[in-house]
This record gives sequence, structure tokens and C-alpha cells, in this order.
Amino acid sequence: MAGFSLFLEGRNAILKSYNLAIVGATGVVGQEVLKIMEEREFPIKKLRLLASERSSGQKIYFNNSEIEVQLLDKDSFNDIDFALFSAGSSVSRKFAPIAVQAGAIVIDKSSAFRMDSHVPLVVPEVNPEEVFKHQGIISNPNCSTIQLVVALKPIFDLAGISRLIVSTYQSVSGSGKDAVTELKTQTRQVLQKEKVTRKVYPHQIAFNLLPQIDDFDDNAFTFEEMKLIHETKKILGDEKIKITATAVRVPILIGHSESVYLETKEYISINKLKKIFMETPGIKFVDDITNNKYPMPIMSEVYDEVMIGRLRKDLAERNGINMWIVANNLRKGAALNSVQIVELLIK
Repeated sequence: MAGFSLFLEGRNAILKSYNLAIVGATGVVGQEVLKIMEEREFPIKKLRLLASERSSGQKIYFNNSEIEVQLLDKDSFNDIDFALFSAGSSVSRKFAPIAVQAGAIVIDKSSAFRMDSHVPLVVPEVNPEEVFKHQGIISNPNCSTIQLVVALKPIFDLAGISRLIVSTYQSVSGSGKDAVTELKTQTRQVLQKEKVTRKVYPHQIAFNLLPQIDDFDDNAFTFEEMKLIHETKKILGDEKIKITATAVRVPILIGHSESVYLETKEYISINKLKKIFMETPGIKFVDDITNNKYPMPIMSEVYDEVMIGRLRKDLAERNGINMWIVANNLRKGAALNSVQIVELLIK
């Protein structure tokens, strides 16, 4: 069984257990963290589930036990070893330093600390060595960035990257529970020819595409697009890569997709790149156009790996490469990456 046991050295290894706090335990990412902890048999001694006043008091089942969600406050992190935050930037900015002060290591899913030079921005398959440079807080990258850099890292190491153009097609679960409900409600309303109501997005999302994720910056790019640009450069450690991005919200529940064009500094053949992708941990290469096989968002409900397909050489640029990337935004794009970071720390 895949799980924490994979990290044990020897059959007689003594397994230490840890005290964990999940901030935002009732949200979609928090719920996914709990599911992954169960799947991977993470060694938990004490589990503290934390949320806002609106959600405190709820009961959540974990490992056949019922745990009551507690109100997040300044005393929530006493005796906690690791605190996984999935509750938004404002909560992280307020409570992450409190958790560190109490002795916990924080793994934060929000954008609050990602571009802080003192905070590692970590994807375990890409830059695991950075995790040990933390000063109490480690940031989880944006979901669209995670799957992108997992795909880029083998190319970056082998041939370098000079130019990158990315278009993302992101599911509504990236906006949280309310967005999932909105898509389901609007879909029913459209099919039943009712008036379409909206609360989460500025326009109808059902049967539509929104070329806007987050607010617009002064440069006409959205903050989501700028996150992808800045985070990719930080994780790969190369500020000279020319990157542009367009982020689009699409009417599906789970799974982010990306259309990627890149130019390498050195030539690399498609056959060599295929071989590398097939051998790289964390990547599932799905590229059999003869049989119409390629990554699709629906497949991300089955596979945790970052899926890559439609790999092809550009027709105009010798060093140009095109590919299609898909991953589960709730698991590898958020919860799983956080759990993998903790596993790195205790390995």
C-alpha cells in the first residue's frame, strides 16, 4: 500500500507519530488533506481540526473516529508539530506566525508568503532541498503552478528554458465549495430554462468560459496569471525565463488543464523527452494519439500524478515544444503536495 510506510528504512523501523493541526478543515482542500492522510497511513498522534466560528462544532470522521472541529484562536497550536493551513491569505497572515511561535512548522496553501524570500516555495518532485531552509513557514505553490513545474523540471534540467507561454483551463473547485455549488445550480437552471443566479463569479459559469481568474492587476494580467509567472521563476530558480500566461475558468468540477508552449535553450528530441517523462516520478505520460489517448480532467479523479500528453515539436521553432498538462487541483495541486512536504520533513 502506498503511504508513509514507503519512507521507512528497514522492516523494524520505529514509527514516530506527530501532532497535526488542519486549519480550514471543513473546506474542500482541508477535507482532501484528511482523506490523503488516511490513504497514506500518516502517523498521527493527535489531530486538531480548526475552522472559523461558522464551521466550529461540526463533527468529522477520520480513521473511524469522530472529531469535533474547534474554533481557530491564538491557543490552537499548543503541542502541535505541523500545522497545515488551507483557509486563505488573511487567516494565514494572522495565525501562521502564532503557530510558529508555539513551536509548529506551518505548511501554508495560501499566497500569503509564497514570494517571501525567507519562505521556501516547495514542490517535492521539483525542489525538495528547499524544504529544509524554512524558518517555520513553508509555502505550497498555486495549484496551476504545481502541475506546470512538475512537467517543466525535467526539461529545465536537461536543456534549459528561455520562453514559456501558458494557457490554463481551471475547474471551479479551485474557487472553493460555493463555486462548486454555483456550477451545479446554474447547470440545472439552464437546463430547466430558469433564471440563472450567481454569487461567486462575475458572469455565468455554466456552459461558459471566463477568461478571468482573480482580480486584474494594473498591467491587465490577473493576479492568478502573475502568481503563475512569479512562482514558476522562484521554484525553478531562474528569473530570466520569459513567461506569459492566460488563466481561464471552465465549467468542470475537478481538474486543471494547461496548454503549454516553451522554447528550450538547447535542442532536445521529442523521443528523448518522451523517455524522460515516462521515467520521471510524479508524472504519468498519456500520449497515444493513434488511439485518441491524452490527459483529460476527468482522469485526474483517478490519478494523482501530473499527466502530460499531446507532446509535439513546434512547426516554426526548432527548439519549440508544445504539450498539454492535467492534474487534480485539490490533490496534487493542494492537499497532496502539502502532505508530501510534511513527509519530506519527517523522512
